[in-house]
Amino acid sequence: MLAARYHDAVSSRWGWGAMRALGMKAAPRVLVGTLALLCCAPQADADNLAEYRVKAGFLVNFAAFTEWPTEAGSTLNLCVYGPDPFGEDLDKLQSRSIGGRSLTVTRVNSVDKLESCQIVFITRQMIDNLLRVLDTLSGKPVLTVADSPGAMRQGVILNMGTKQSKVTFEANLAAARGNGLQLSSKLLGLATEVRQ
Repeated sequence: MLAARYHDAVSSRWGWGAMRALGMKAAPRVLVGTLALLCCAPQADADNLAEYRVKAGFLVNFAAFTEWPTEAGSTLNLCVYGPDPFGEDLDKLQSRSIGGRSLTVTRVNSVDKLESCQIVFITRQMIDNLLRVLDTLSGKPVLTVADSPGAMRQGVILNMGTKQSKVTFEANLAAARGNGLQLSSKLLGLATEVRQ
């Protein structure tokens, strides 16, 4: 069952040992808590549900290990651009404190509404608009994240993928610097590829 393999992905890639090494204490509870809900999901959707529950945990970790400029404010607005693959898993993260900032979750379908976001997840269905999204957010303190093949090479800062049923990610440091963001070296140490 793929759901069990995604649980293994969390254990090996973002498991307890990795979380401790990153200095994270609360994040494992988020991942374990969301994965515990898998037993209640319909079997037909279990694989996709498991994948996006793990990816929701990755988004929290990405936020925790990104440094925004001080003018970014006291709120981190996580925007899902396009049809939401996460569902209620992201809603459970509302008001979570990350690095002294409160997390909010917003769903948007217009590129024009992305300028109020600090984190933008670009869904696979909207990847054809990627260049417009990146052009709109260029130079702004916004962490762009996707899970589409080739997105990192096109300018997305963090791009998630799967390899042998494990969630992985790659990082584009040049894009992060261009948006005034700093990615933790601890986070970069877990990336499968880092583009300078």
